[in-house]
This record gives sequence, structure tokens and C-alpha cells, in this order.
Amino acid sequence: MKNITRRTALKAIVASGAVASVQGLSASTIFKNSAQEPLKGNIRHSVSKWCFGDIPLDEFCKICKKIGIQSVELLNPEEWPVVFNNGLTVAMAQGAGLGIDRGFNQPELHDELVASYEKVIPIVAEAGLTNLICFSGKRNGVTDLQGWENCEKGLKRITPIAEKYNVVLTMELLNSVGHKDYLCDHTIWGAELCRRIGSPNFKLLYDIYHMQIMEGNIIENIRKYHQYFSHIHTGGNPGRNEIDETQELYYPAIMRAIVETGYKGFVGQEFVPKQKDKIASLEKCIRICDV
Repeated sequence: MKNITRRTALKAIVASGAVASVQGLSASTIFKNSAQEPLKGNIRHSVSKWCFGDIPLDEFCKICKKIGIQSVELLNPEEWPVVFNNGLTVAMAQGAGLGIDRGFNQPELHDELVASYEKVIPIVAEAGLTNLICFSGKRNGVTDLQGWENCEKGLKRITPIAEKYNVVLTMELLNSVGHKDYLCDHTIWGAELCRRIGSPNFKLLYDIYHMQIMEGNIIENIRKYHQYFSHIHTGGNPGRNEIDETQELYYPAIMRAIVETGYKGFVGQEFVPKQKDKIASLEKCIRICDV
């Protein structure tokens, strides 16, 4: 699978209507986990549902529970009860905003974005969740400084309500190669925006896959900027597939660096399985990260 993005994957899932089958899933895969050593508990494990889109959510939650994963994420409010009923949480909620490309860098969208987040933030809090994703949107020809000013102006309209409800608005760092022209595409840019906003209720989603494409230096940047992270994503590079020996990053060292910083948030698996047995891939990658 080449050049996979969340957007293209979701479009493919919707187009195919694939909601009922569990491909590459066997009883031995589901139940073999009972013989595994328990997870160490140093990393709080989550997984992005969109990467496993053809597995029904309830079934997927049961599988995650057995593996030891605590969260299934990037879900809309109507999907949360299924997760809760399986004894899991949603480490990164979605359901507000206008998508990846239309974000806070566009002042003409601020009124619409503010209204959307004002509606969803209380819903997130009522559900007992913390993180709500947001995006910068495209650069659209502005300088870094103009981008900071645009995003700061819009976000400061909603950080007071986020503070009131103890919800953390979390802007995702994405690569601007696959997500062409995306503004928040370097850790230092996102960290400066956090500094400008000046609220504990605005932080970053540090996506290792995306930042490896844009800047590398993963462990050093984790050590330097971890205080601005409310969530972390994994993914193999190149290809966004399994985070194993087939790609260029060594995740055990990355996870140890995360633990050493004292980071207490979740680490969400956001790779798209290339192997036929998707659940075996998921469990393998969880074990790789369980340092």
C-alpha cells in the first residue's frame, strides 16, 4: 500500500460499503492472546479504527480488549458508546471541525469552526473524554508568522470553553507531502503555536510517521517538545505500514525515550496493515511498543 492517508482510506471504506466482514481474522488470532505475557503498563496503548475499517467496531473493541489495548480512537460521538460498552476509552475524539484541509489558518472559517467546537466540547466532557482533534488546515500561501497569527486568533476563541470543560484541543502534526500544503507540518511550528496560545488545554498530536517524513530526529524532538504533546501516533515509514523490521524507524528505542520523558498520554497505533492477518500485525506492533 503506497501513499496511504486517512482521507483516502476512509473514502475507500465508504465507497466499498465494507462494514460487515472481518478479513484476515481467525479464532486462533483472537484467542491466542490469552497465552501472551501481560503488557508492561509503561505505555498506554490505543489504536486508530480507520486503519482497520472493514472490521465492525464492536468486534474490533473485543479484540483490542483481549490484546490489552485500552482505547480505540478517532471516532465520532455516535460511536463512543460501543467503545465504552467494551470497557475501553476513546483517547482521541473527533466530531468537530471541517476536516484536515479546512482549519484555523483560514480566518473566514473561524465562525463556523468555533460554533462546531463549542457544540462538541461539552459532549466530549460529558462522555468523560479529554482529547479532541483539530487541524491547522492548508497553508494557502501564508508565511509561518501569518499562520501562527491566524490559528492563534481562532483558537483563542475556544480555549476558554476547553478550559471550562477540561478538554484538550489537540492539533495534529501532519506531513505536507501526502497532505499537500498542510500548515502544521513541523514540530517546532506546532510548539510555537502552543506557546502563543498559552493554555494547557491546547496541545499537539505528535505523529511519528508524519514527522519522520518532514524532519526526522524523532527521539531528540520527543525529548525537546514532549511537554506540548497530548497524544502520539505511530506508523511505519516508508509506506505507513507495520512498525516492524520492514521500515526505517526503531520503535523500541522511540518508546523508551517517550517513557523516559514522563509522558502519561496514550500512544495510538495508526499504521495500515500490509499483512493479511491484520490482527496479528496489530498485536505484534503493540508488543514492539510495549517497553
